[in-house]
Amino acid sequence: MLHLLREIKKRAPFEFSLIAVNIDQKQPGFPREVLPKYFAEQGYEFEVVEDDTYSVVKDKVPQGKTYCSLCSRLRRGILYTTARRLRVTKIALGHHRDDCIETLMLNAFFAGQLRAMPARFRADDGENVVIRPLIYCAERDIAAFAKQQGFPVIPCNLCGSQPNLQRQRIKALLDELEREHPHVRQSMLAATTNVRYTHLLDRQLLDQLGAPESVEREDAGSGALINLRGGG
Repeated sequence: MLHLLREIKKRAPFEFSLIAVNIDQKQPGFPREVLPKYFAEQGYEFEVVEDDTYSVVKDKVPQGKTYCSLCSRLRRGILYTTARRLRVTKIALGHHRDDCIETLMLNAFFAGQLRAMPARFRADDGENVVIRPLIYCAERDIAAFAKQQGFPVIPCNLCGSQPNLQRQRIKALLDELEREHPHVRQSMLAATTNVRYTHLLDRQLLDQLGAPESVEREDAGSGALINLRGGG
């Protein structure tokens, strides 16, 4: 992402600057010298923020529960604090297409929500704006490009150390579906941009966005047509 943002910077019709921020979470065996060396060699402005969230996550998350949720919240909080200190206007995160659709499925299956990852949003603190420049990029394409460019890759030894993660199960399900339907991931991403809210069951959303005067729904069991709005 940093590489591509620097390429965009060369031809963008407006000025912006970049600073790479990496969080050293004090994971055992974390190669703390790799990224600073790479950033310096490539001429990037950068900062490494040290914060022992590893110990916090290991201490607070019960045995058998996933680390990802708490770890992510702690990292996000550190980034927000750092962004305010550095007075930056945007926080760019590296989430990609597969992250987006896996999150959509996780929320639908396990949280009862239709919610994914927007390309841009303002954080709850009202100050920080988060953008995801890679949101339309496939994970496999990013991996191939990273290998081609020789980018340093540092795996996460916390979240990735846990077996049977729900996200990994979702990824395996998508892989299985894609073997039969090659465009299923792209179709799911397209679905996040093509919402038919009048064909969902969220009545509060219908009231907020304003449903058409007469919206007819077909009941699959009886075939009856029900007039939800209007005077009929």
